[in-house]
Amino acid sequence: MKAIAVLKNVTRTFTNRTVLDKVNLQILTGEILTLLGPNGSGKTTLLKILASILRPTDGEIYFDGVKVTEQNVERMRMQSTLVFQKTVLFNGTVYDNIAYGLRIRRVPEKEINYKVTQILKLVRLEGFEKRSARKLSGGEQQRVALARALALDIRLLLLDEPTANLDPKNASIVEEVIATVNREHKITIVMATHNMFQAKTLPQRIALMSDGKITEVGTPAEIFGKLSKNLASFAVVGNTFAGTAEITEDGITLVDIGNDVQIAATAQSSGKVSVFISPEDIILSKDRFSSSARNIFKGRITEILDLDSVVRLKVDVGKPFIVQITKRSFNDMELNLNTEVYLAFKASSVQTI
Repeated sequence: MKAIAVLKNVTRTFTNRTVLDKVNLQILTGEILTLLGPNGSGKTTLLKILASILRPTDGEIYFDGVKVTEQNVERMRMQSTLVFQKTVLFNGTVYDNIAYGLRIRRVPEKEINYKVTQILKLVRLEGFEKRSARKLSGGEQQRVALARALALDIRLLLLDEPTANLDPKNASIVEEVIATVNREHKITIVMATHNMFQAKTLPQRIALMSDGKITEVGTPAEIFGKLSKNLASFAVVGNTFAGTAEITEDGITLVDIGNDVQIAATAQSSGKVSVFISPEDIILSKDRFSSSARNIFKGRITEILDLDSVVRLKVDVGKPFIVQITKRSFNDMELNLNTEVYLAFKASSVQTI
């Protein structure tokens, strides 16, 4: 398959600090490529270089087989765009925000109206045309930012943590839009994330990043199948645990991850495995659950991270779990450090990798 963009020995330094270190990468036309790695691994810097927002300190970039230079960089800018994790919308309506780039390109108003209408349907914001963009919820604003990028008929869509801090409903819509525009509109997508489940399900290929370097490139099955040391060390941050699995008489897999913590999973595995549980799939309560969920644990809150509309908690149940809840739920339950809580998640929510 032909490459739409190629990076050769791309390095980027900031005041003697190397953020990208001799990165070599081919981005294949029509694929979804995920840059997977922890915060600080260089994902956002790489996206900015692909978007021509930053120039590399050293190395070369090719777009459609042509080396990108100061003389032709505008061509790449016109065919790619970057949607940031923290959405920045203009004052005005949703319509005006999506139409902005088209007006800059002097597209006729009749064509603009058609494009905006079609894009709003794609991101499920029909009827939002006259609403104030800045008064929308965080998830709706992210969908407007995505719509604004897609309206430009770009060939390369760059996404920086596109569902970070979104509620499950909006995250699901954004993921569906990403899959749809790739499949039906043949847009090549490079997406930075540290969401393990998202990286396992959305892309055709994954580039694993660590300390400014690409350590591995492969399909999700290849990357997760062997669970390399780089992936394992990063994955611990996001509810990924290594353990020993046994299949019970009723067909459920029990994975002993140490410290008297056993996780039930529906996928049948035995021997040494690793498991992943999305923070969004974990239910938290101050009261003991009356639930059919196979996995129920009691623990204490050890860390609290406020992320605007959601709050991310670390709960120690013998092993540290990351849980994501809405700001409203956090306030209603009057949670704080050392608050005793219960966690619950279904066996079907446990991914074995």
